[in-house]
Amino acid sequence: MKVSELARRAGIAPSAVRFYEEVGVLPTARRRDNGYRDYGPDELARLRLVVSLRRLGLGPVDAGRLAALCIEHGEIDRDLAPLIEGQRSAVARQRADLDRLDSELTDLELTISAAGRARRSRPSQEAFSMAADPIRVLFVCTGNSARSQIAEALLRDFGGADFDVNSAGTEPKSVNPYTMQVLREIGIDWSGARSKSVTEFLGRQFDYVITVCDRARQTCPVFPGNHNTLHWGLDDPAEVEGTDRDQLEAFRRTRIEVATRLRPFVELSRKARRAESPSEGPVPEAITDSVSR
Repeated sequence: MKVSELARRAGIAPSAVRFYEEVGVLPTARRRDNGYRDYGPDELARLRLVVSLRRLGLGPVDAGRLAALCIEHGEIDRDLAPLIEGQRSAVARQRADLDRLDSELTDLELTISAAGRARRSRPSQEAFSMAADPIRVLFVCTGNSARSQIAEALLRDFGGADFDVNSAGTEPKSVNPYTMQVLREIGIDWSGARSKSVTEFLGRQFDYVITVCDRARQTCPVFPGNHNTLHWGLDDPAEVEGTDRDQLEAFRRTRIEVATRLRPFVELSRKARRAESPSEGPVPEAITDSVSR
């Protein structure tokens, strides 16, 4: 085959083929009587392997050397195996990051939808009289020891007097020490917190009930009144094994994830509440600075 055909089948430009020949990655092609270079299946196989190795981050010479060894031995060279495994790990991390981003975008869409429903619905006279009351939020997880506690603490900090915030668990247990530590790192004293059962709140009405773990979503009881139910699927940092540093980093990641979700939630729920009140003018474009911390 000609150089153009070889390049097309390998997924590169003809100039790249010439480059690989110049640096010795590909053997110099034999020439036909008419002067055109002639390539066969062996050259194509070698070139495809070189291109794949380059995508793993190898330089041209190293890729050519490993490709030659693989072809010569008929198996993956031992120097190549760690590179492949490292690339697979990188792909797995990227996939997990994309899944997490997809989850966060879904959460944001649901939050926007919930705020939109509140904005579109015409409130009753009772709602008008309650418009100045804080926005009532309940976070629910299984143990009420980490995720929901962090969410409660951060929303109290971000939202201030505009929010009445609580958290509870379907199977409550003591507050995790790492929860208090990662909150203390950002200036929130959570040493007096206690775990609470959802049964303590069954008679109360909320504007938003937000589950922060899949298990709690399945077992969360139904609360009275007209409220919005949201689900923020967060990994449990308490399930991370390893050193104290590993576990602390897991709780820090949870704190960051919760804060990322809370900022748009605070903004949108405030807009929805203001839209309920006929005494308020148009919702200002600039939202209070407390959500930009």
